Amino acid sequence: MIDFDEAGYQRIDQYDAQRTEKLSSLYKEVIIQLGEDVEREGLIKTPERVAKAMQFLTQGYNQNPQQILQSALFKEDYSQMIIVKDIEVYSMCEHHMLPFFGKAHVAYIPNGYITGISKIARVVDAYARRLQVQERLTNQIKDCIQQTLKPQGVAVVIEAQHMCMLMRGVEKQESVTTTSAFTGLFLKNTSTRSEFLEYVGKRLH
Repeated sequence: MIDFDEAGYQRIDQYDAQRTEKLSSLYKEVIIQLGEDVEREGLIKTPERVAKAMQFLTQGYNQNPQQILQSALFKEDYSQMIIVKDIEVYSMCEHHMLPFFGKAHVAYIPNGYITGISKIARVVDAYARRLQVQERLTNQIKDCIQQTLKPQGVAVVIEAQHMCMLMRGVEKQESVTTTSAFTGLFLKNTSTRSEFLEYVGKRLH
């Protein structure tokens, strides 16, 4: 699909045309039920824009995290901790369909195989770009890495702010939710887990 924005430059979007049409119709009805005029200038194209935005924000349903890791799997004699920290997380709370966002910190201890560093971040995105709860997201990232790479251990910590708490409900603007999940050496060895948490808390760059 080729589209032109207000500035006139060409932008190429890839969306399911039938799904976009159906979603646009539904969002048009939502806007009407909210009491707005969908025919006024600012809202004419809004249903289609939202339909495309929601497809983008939930594109993780069309991605296979295991295949992402397997696409860059390398045999390597390295058995020390590998940490990818401060991975940006953008997801949608499944309870109110409002965003939550923050940082993920992921580590694993290889057991004969490593994966491309960028693949860890892509796995985070593949699960985050779905309707989610932070607790499940944390476990899904952990389980995917453990089951695919079969390392000596995996550690995942996510720190996030939830718009369902910030802009509605209790409206606590400074609240941050932290979740963690561990396997293998990170679960059994407190010093290994402490080392990971220390690295996560440090600013090394």
